[in-house]
Amino acid sequence: MPLYRARELCPQLVVVPPNFTRYRELSRAVFEIFSRHATAVEGLSLDEAFVAFECEDLETAVAYAQDVRACVRGEVGLTVSAGVAAQKMVAKIASEAAKPDGLRAVPPGTEAEYLAPMPVGRLWGIGPKTQARLALENIATVRELAALSDEDAFRLFGRGGKSVRELARGNDTRIVESDRETRSVSAEETFEFDLRMGSDLDAALLELSEDVARRLSAHALRGTTIGIKVRRSDRTTLVRQTTVAVPTDSAKTIYAAALRCLERAELARCAVRLLGVRVASITEEPAREISFFAEHPQEVPRPL
Repeated sequence: MPLYRARELCPQLVVVPPNFTRYRELSRAVFEIFSRHATAVEGLSLDEAFVAFECEDLETAVAYAQDVRACVRGEVGLTVSAGVAAQKMVAKIASEAAKPDGLRAVPPGTEAEYLAPMPVGRLWGIGPKTQARLALENIATVRELAALSDEDAFRLFGRGGKSVRELARGNDTRIVESDRETRSVSAEETFEFDLRMGSDLDAALLELSEDVARRLSAHALRGTTIGIKVRRSDRTTLVRQTTVAVPTDSAKTIYAAALRCLERAELARCAVRLLGVRVASITEEPAREISFFAEHPQEVPRPL
């Protein structure tokens, strides 16, 4: 739930300020461990990923996962919960079942049996609204969803009905993909206290711009579309973006462009709860740094 709502319900709540710079630093260290001996690593968030590797049997896979967990604890100081399975969705569900700090393995061929007694909400794509709609059809468990006919699957889910039913039957053919084309690189932060236009918001924008620039540089990527995402205290969200002439991975250029977008958002009287920076129109072509923005972003004139 949103932090403001938690504070309304629990006025004595103790809130620990987040440190996203530290989170990202630890995330990079954890993902480096994930990548050891892996054939592919597909990140889902700062702290979650699918990892594929070559193994002959379930015991070898479990040993690999245990080694990863031990390395993360020993080198980074964090605990990791792991799900081991031959399929992505089952592995994710198993990892959630293993929390906190555990490991759950699902032998190949037993996926349908493992999923069958679970509530339908455990499956990807089945949110609260869909659960309520399925409840009207007396469908509460994955087993009941897996038993749908072609006609009922189409009636309930449209063209994607058979795919949803196959997931319920433990059939997930998606592979772990670490080499998917990157369409954008972004970073965002939700603030403990709302910020207003000024030095604090500028500092947050600079930190986010630098984080995006580091990630672009690390993967030899550049982009021409630079934008921001702003969520105001009234929970409304707006985005602004601009385009630079030449693909860039420069923190200065990204910050200057993002600052221009922030000024266009006209937030003088607004409190900001979340701020994000995004670079899109990604390319791997060699850098030719030309900027239409100020070399010293702090000197960009700001409206009074």
